[in-house]
Amino acid sequence: MNWARFLRLAGAPNVRPFIILAGAFAAIAMADLGFGTLLHSATIFSVTQLFATLGLAALGLGLTMIVDEFDLSIPGSFTVAGAVAVLTGVEHPWLGLAFGVASGLAAGAIQGTLIVTLGVRAVGLTLGGFLTLIGITYILTGGSTIAYPNHAVSSWLYQPTFFGLVSNRGLVVLAIFLATAAIMFFTRLGRDIIATGSNRNGAPVAGVNTSAIIIGVFSAAGGLAALGGVMLSYSLQAASATQLSDTLVAAASAAILGGVSLSGGKGRALGVAAGVLTICLLRSGLSAIGAKPYTLEIVTGTLLLLVAIFDAPRFMQQTRRLRPRGSARTSAQD
Repeated sequence: MNWARFLRLAGAPNVRPFIILAGAFAAIAMADLGFGTLLHSATIFSVTQLFATLGLAALGLGLTMIVDEFDLSIPGSFTVAGAVAVLTGVEHPWLGLAFGVASGLAAGAIQGTLIVTLGVRAVGLTLGGFLTLIGITYILTGGSTIAYPNHAVSSWLYQPTFFGLVSNRGLVVLAIFLATAAIMFFTRLGRDIIATGSNRNGAPVAGVNTSAIIIGVFSAAGGLAALGGVMLSYSLQAASATQLSDTLVAAASAAILGGVSLSGGKGRALGVAAGVLTICLLRSGLSAIGAKPYTLEIVTGTLLLLVAIFDAPRFMQQTRRLRPRGSARTSAQD
C-alpha cells in the first residue's frame, strides 16, 4: 500500500476510528513493553468501566452531531437522571430507572421541539438546558451527595464477567451500541437520520420528516445520557450535582475520534464506540504505565488536531497529488 492510499484510507470516517484505536493501543503497549500492566485484567476492567461510564453520553451526543446539531445539555441529563433514580429507586430500582430515563427523554424532547418550532440552533438553547438541569440537580440533592443504600443493585452492575474483564454495566452499554448500530445501518430510520444531517432542507423532498427526526434524536440523546447517569449512580451508590458534570469534553472527543462529522451527515455507532474505547484506553493505559497526568490532554489534543487535518477539504486534494502518474493514467483508461 503506497503512502497516498494509506492517507486516503486513514481519512475515511468509517475506517479511521479503528486505526486510531489500534494506534493508541500499539503506542501504549510499546511504552509498557516488559512490564505487562496494560494487558493486566485490572487495567482492562478499568478501561471497560470507563467505557460504561462515558459510552452512552458519547453516543447520544454523536447522534445529535450526525443531524448537524450539538447537544450541550448531555451532562445535565446525565446528572439529573442519577439524582432522580437514587431518590425514587431505593425500594424499587426499576421505578427509579424509569423515572431517571424519563427525565432525560423529556429534557431532550422539549429541547428538540423548541429547536424545530423556533428554528434555532442547538448550541445556545442546550447550554441553557444544561444549566437548568444542573440547577435542578442541586435542588434535588440539596447541594450534597445523596446515598443509595441498595447494595444488591450496585453489586450486580459492578459484577465482573468474561474472566473479570467487563462488568454487567459494561455489557448493557455494549448491547445498546450494537442495537444502535443495527438501527442506523439496516433501517430507514437510520438512513433518515443521515439524510437529515446531510441536507436538512433537501431531505423532505425524499419524504424525510426532518422535524420528527430532530425531536426523536434529541429525545434519544437525553434518554441515553440519562441511562448512563442512572447506572453510574446505582453503581457508585450515590448521586450529586457535580457527578461527572464535565462529561461533555470527553464525550465530544470520543465522538469526533469516532468519525462523527461536526458538519453533520456522517458517523456510525460502532465508530463512536471505537472513539470511546480510545479515550478510555488512553486514560487507563497512560495511568497504568505511570505517565504524567497532563499527557492525556496532550495526546488527545494531538489526535483531535490530526482528525481535523484529515477532515480538511483540501486534504484529499493534496493526497491525490501524491498518486503516481502511472496509476492515475491507468485509472483514467479504465
